[in-house]
Amino acid sequence: MIFRLKAFGTHLLVSLAVLTLLLGILYLGWYRWPGWYLADVSQVVLVVTGVDLVLGPLLTSVVASAAKTRRTLTRDIAVIATVQLVALLYGSMQLWNGRPLYYAFSENVLQLIQAYDVDPKELALARQLKAPLIPHWYSLPRWIWAPLPQDPAEHDRIIAQAVSLGDDVISMPRYYKPWEAGLSLLHTQLKKVDDVGYFMPKDKKILENQMLAAGYSPDQLNAIPLTGRGKPLLAVFDPATTRLAAIFKVN
Repeated sequence: MIFRLKAFGTHLLVSLAVLTLLLGILYLGWYRWPGWYLADVSQVVLVVTGVDLVLGPLLTSVVASAAKTRRTLTRDIAVIATVQLVALLYGSMQLWNGRPLYYAFSENVLQLIQAYDVDPKELALARQLKAPLIPHWYSLPRWIWAPLPQDPAEHDRIIAQAVSLGDDVISMPRYYKPWEAGLSLLHTQLKKVDDVGYFMPKDKKILENQMLAAGYSPDQLNAIPLTGRGKPLLAVFDPATTRLAAIFKVN
């Protein structure tokens, strides 16, 4: 029993160290608030955590036996470690491919843009055009403005495409512009919390209370939704400077 417990504890500590290192790098680099919440990657993390921190060490405790030869025990643990490695690689690739790259203001909403939201053909075109805000493998999340093009035909084409669930302008890096360039337009889209879409009436009350507790007025034109694959958030700006002041979620 003591041998099994030692094997379980050692395997658990090693798995915890590897998983903590991986998730820590991804979180500190790309998934910091509000990225983790908006990307809604909890299911992937739960699968990886379940395999690496629960299933792996438990299986090791089952196969571990002082009566086994070192060669047999090494083989059994290697099989378990291989399964863990496959799960870890799967989770890592999912998190990497879905890493947050931009928080974009587009039309009347703020949106999270993840790596797999950027269309590969559009990315290649943006590189040909030497667009200034194209993403690279090392790019960390940036706040940008993603306006529709001024050309009427292209404008209408993208809108029609988005309506039919095709690519939207947020997946087209050639149209990305600096965040500061869109602040004047962003200011015109700020609303009172009660007038903001994406939230149920009961959720708006919760958000209003949170704003009041934090010292922000829900009756000012200072709010806009921040959306992603998870539940939407409420971004609050300073109406005088159009500076992002706070981000609230419905608890």
